[in-house]
Amino acid sequence: MRYLVYILTIVLTLICLILGLTVSHHFYWPLLISIPLALLGSWDLVQTRHSITRNYPIMAHLRFFFESIRPEIRQYFVESNIDGRPFNNDARSLIYERAKNIDGLKPFGTELDVYGEEYEWLNHSLAPRPKSKDLFRVTVGGPDCKQPYSCSVFNISAMSFGALSPNALLSLNAGAKKGNFYHCTGEGGVSPYHLKNGGDLVWQIGTGYFGCRNNDGTFNPDLFQEQASQPAIKMIEIKISQGAKPGHGGVLPASKITAEIAATRKILMGEDCISPPGHTTFNTPIGLCEFIAQLRELSGGKPVGFKLCLGHPSEFLSICKAMLQTGILPDFITVDGGEGGTGAAPLEFSDNMGMPLKTGLIFVHNALVGCNLRDKIKVAAAGKVSSAFTLARTLAIGADWCNAARGFMMAVGCIQAQECHTNKCPVGVATQDPRRQQALNVEDKSERTFNFHHNTMNALTEVIAAAGLDHPDQLRPWHIYLRSKRTEVLSYHEAFDFLKPGDLLGDCPYPVYKKSWDRASADSFQTDKS
Repeated sequence: MRYLVYILTIVLTLICLILGLTVSHHFYWPLLISIPLALLGSWDLVQTRHSITRNYPIMAHLRFFFESIRPEIRQYFVESNIDGRPFNNDARSLIYERAKNIDGLKPFGTELDVYGEEYEWLNHSLAPRPKSKDLFRVTVGGPDCKQPYSCSVFNISAMSFGALSPNALLSLNAGAKKGNFYHCTGEGGVSPYHLKNGGDLVWQIGTGYFGCRNNDGTFNPDLFQEQASQPAIKMIEIKISQGAKPGHGGVLPASKITAEIAATRKILMGEDCISPPGHTTFNTPIGLCEFIAQLRELSGGKPVGFKLCLGHPSEFLSICKAMLQTGILPDFITVDGGEGGTGAAPLEFSDNMGMPLKTGLIFVHNALVGCNLRDKIKVAAAGKVSSAFTLARTLAIGADWCNAARGFMMAVGCIQAQECHTNKCPVGVATQDPRRQQALNVEDKSERTFNFHHNTMNALTEVIAAAGLDHPDQLRPWHIYLRSKRTEVLSYHEAFDFLKPGDLLGDCPYPVYKKSWDRASADSFQTDKS
C-alpha cells in the first residue's frame, strides 16, 4: 500500500505508451502527468533527505504542501485539535527548524494569549551580559564516585532499542558524539547501535534488568559489571518509574522481538518480554540505597542515580530518610514529569497518572534542600523540555540539567503519526521493520540531532545573557514569572513554597512537607498515606 500510487503511475505510463503506439496518439496526453509523477516517485526512493518520501513515494508530497502553508492553517489545527495532545505546532516547528538549521526568526510577534492562564516568561535585565562562548556543562559525581562525568545541560532522554529502530539509535548517538552530550539507553539495554558511533551513554537499568538479568528476570551482578565497564557508559540510572506510565510495566510482544533485541536484553526468543511494575532487587528505601552502592562498586565508581516520576510524596521522603540513615547517596536523581511520552501506554496512565514535571521537580528539590542533601546530589529533569525557555525555566526551579526524548525524536524525523506501537512508523523511527527503517538516513539524521542540540544550546546562551546572568546555575525561581490567573502574576518563588536548608530536620514551617515527613520511614515504602 505504501507504494501503491507510485506503482499506479508506472503502470499508467506503460499503458499509455502502449495505447499511444497501437491505438491513438491521444493516449500520449496523460503522459504529461504520469511521467513526471513516475520520475518523482523514482527520485523519492533513492534520495536520502526525507524518510517519509522514501517510505511513501509521491504521496508524502501532500504533507510537504500542507507544511509549506502551515502559518495559515496553524490556527485551524490548534482549534480543531487535529494536532493532538503530544506537542503544539509552535513547539514542533521550532524543533524541526533547529534540526534543519533553518533560521528560526519569527515575524509579527507573540501569537500566544499572554493574558490567559498559565503564561510564563523569563525576566530580562537592563544590564545584559555578554553571550557565553561555552556550552554549559555540569559535573556529576559525589565523594564515593571515582569517575565523575561532565555532562551537557541538555541531553537525550531514555528511549530503548526495540522502541526505536537501529537507524534511529545510530543517528541519535552519532549526533550526541559530535555535540558532546549524552544519550540515555532506555531500559532496553545497551545495543550495538548505542555503541557503534562512540557517543557518551547513560545506561538505564529498569525493572526487567535488561542486559544484566538471569533467565528468571532477576539481577545478575556479573553481567552488569561486564557491561558497565565499557568506556562509552559514563553513568548508570536506575529507573524506578517513568512519567508516561508510572507504576506500569512495559510489554514487548514476541512478534516484535528480533534476535538482536533478544541478545541485547538477555531474553528468550518466542516469548513476550514483560517488565514488572516494580523492582525485585529491593523493596525498601534502604534497599534502594544499598543497590545504588552495589552498582557504583561494580561499575568501577561511575556515577549512579535513579529516575522516577513522583507519586506519593511520603515515599520520596522515605528515600531521603534512608539516605540520611545509611550515608549512601545517589550521584543524581532524574525527575520525570507525568506529561512524558512513550511508544504506548493506557490512556489513563498517559493523561492522569504521575505528578507533572514542575510540581514534582519543586518537591524533590525542596526535599533534598530540607534534608541538607541538595548540595551533594545533582537533579535532572525531563518532560516536554524542547526550547531554551523550557530549559531555563526547569533549571530555575530546581534542575541541574534537562533531558528530552520527544524533541530528539522529531530531530531524526518523527512526525507524531502515533503509530509507534504498530511497528508501522511511516518514517522508520519507531519500528523494527527493516524496510521501513531503511528510509531513515543515518548521516543526515545524525547531523539534525547535532543541529537541534547545538542551536537550542546557542539559544540558551542568548537567553541567559539577556537575563543578566553568566551561567544557568545562577537561575533562581524569582527569575521566572507565571500568570496563574487573568489578574494575578507571581514569580515561581512567590507561587510555590521553597524550603531552607535543614527545614525537614527541625521544626518544618510548611505543614504539607512536615506531614509527609512524619509519615515517611527508611524501612518501608508502604507508609501511612491517609
